[in-house]
Amino acid sequence: MSSIKRAFAAPTVLVPFVTCGDPDLETTKEVVKALAKNGAGIVELGIPFSDPTGEGPLGQEANVRALANGTTTNKIFEMVSELRKEVRIPMVFKTYATVVFGYGTEAFLKKCQEIGIDGLALLDVPYEEREEFSQLCHQYGIDFIFTVAPTSGKRISFIAKEAEGYLYCIGALGPVSSDALKANVTKMVQLAKEANPNLPCIVGLGEVTAELINELKGLCDGFAIAEDIVRITARDGKNAPQAAAEYMRGLKA
Repeated sequence: MSSIKRAFAAPTVLVPFVTCGDPDLETTKEVVKALAKNGAGIVELGIPFSDPTGEGPLGQEANVRALANGTTTNKIFEMVSELRKEVRIPMVFKTYATVVFGYGTEAFLKKCQEIGIDGLALLDVPYEEREEFSQLCHQYGIDFIFTVAPTSGKRISFIAKEAEGYLYCIGALGPVSSDALKANVTKMVQLAKEANPNLPCIVGLGEVTAELINELKGLCDGFAIAEDIVRITARDGKNAPQAAAEYMRGLKA
């Protein structure tokens, strides 16, 4: 069993996302530590890219800042290696195919294995183009994470059959009512669990509150905090670790 699967022994797993290098890698490292100490079950680490089309304006701006600060893939590898001296929860890289190709796919995944990365999600690689990455991920013990959306329809079933680690379910593609969000989540998780009953399903939400978690927690296995930590980091800069810790404690209250 992978370390990601073991993380889902907890009843509701929180999975915050952090853009590495915004405002700098030292702050990112402290933010990750704060998240791990205050309730995160898994942390997704974004490797910045010059054309981050899979993210909204907030994430795109974070990518620009991180790259302007001189953040590179090798520097992120070094940061993760340092983090692994203290942080035991699973960590997942989230980035784009060009970043992995540019490093060399096998060299990238070998390095992930060496430093203790548990999963990889590529925002611009559809299910149909997975094999170039998923086979090497399997070879190096890295879970290849798939994403589905309310518009994925019946594709959710065959994506879920091959999914590893967890299935990332985008809660909504725009503003929706509470009832519509619940319907989206229920449908996606139902299709996924019918195809792969033991597959954890997390719901990705731009803004996460304790109230929203309580409202939806019976419908899924966890929540991806897609933008809130990025928003905190953009607002608080080097003071983000303290603010991120307070935010996480609020979700667990």
